[in-house]
Amino acid sequence: MSQTGTPGGQPGPQRTTDRAYALGEPARAYAELAAGNRRFVSGAPRHPNQDAGHRAAVADGQHPFAVIVGCSDSRLAAEIIFDRGLGDLFVVRTAGHTAGPEVLGSVEYAVTVLGTPLVVVLGHDSCGAVQAARDAAATGTPPRGHLQAVVDAVLPSLRRAEAEGVEDIDGIVDIHIAQTVETLLGQSPVLAEEVAQGRCAVVGVSYRLAAGAVRPVAAVPAGFGTLDVPTGSPDPATPSAA
Repeated sequence: MSQTGTPGGQPGPQRTTDRAYALGEPARAYAELAAGNRRFVSGAPRHPNQDAGHRAAVADGQHPFAVIVGCSDSRLAAEIIFDRGLGDLFVVRTAGHTAGPEVLGSVEYAVTVLGTPLVVVLGHDSCGAVQAARDAAATGTPPRGHLQAVVDAVLPSLRRAEAEGVEDIDGIVDIHIAQTVETLLGQSPVLAEEVAQGRCAVVGVSYRLAAGAVRPVAAVPAGFGTLDVPTGSPDPATPSAA
């Protein structure tokens, strides 16, 4: 991981990365992701920041505008479903978006060192990790090897779903996404402080494998519970004059 310098230090004032910095606060970063997902769903992606020139421009430093804590599922590639490119997203992936110490440290690095204003927990329907944990709990048969660590991380979400009377797998997935949001904030005082100071927001979204769209599940602060572009946000097609 390379560290970034001061904001706006990257050459080329019209670059999308500079515009990401100009977004500046969580709401604008969230709007950028929402716009990219809409382009992906509609079949009209722009594939920004994927050219050779931009590759060279970000070689000396990074300042991503969002951290994605996502499931490792092969169908859940963040840069594709949010229509982004090099240097835009700081992606951390584990099966079932489980959040151990390494994940927490990676998120804290992005938020405090790189100044990233948004953390997104990205889950999806029919999650195999959640189903594996559910099967293990139902049969009492422990999984092989280190898969037990994934099951153990999902079990609190299963207990919460049972307490709330939720039985369908996608309902349980939603609960697990919300639980991961709470885990990140509860186990990282560093992240919680950034959110309390208004420098960062944490949002949980669920991706639909067939449709390609993400929908909000949980957010802190609560005002981030929508993927609509906030009023007054710049058109994603319009470069910043930063």
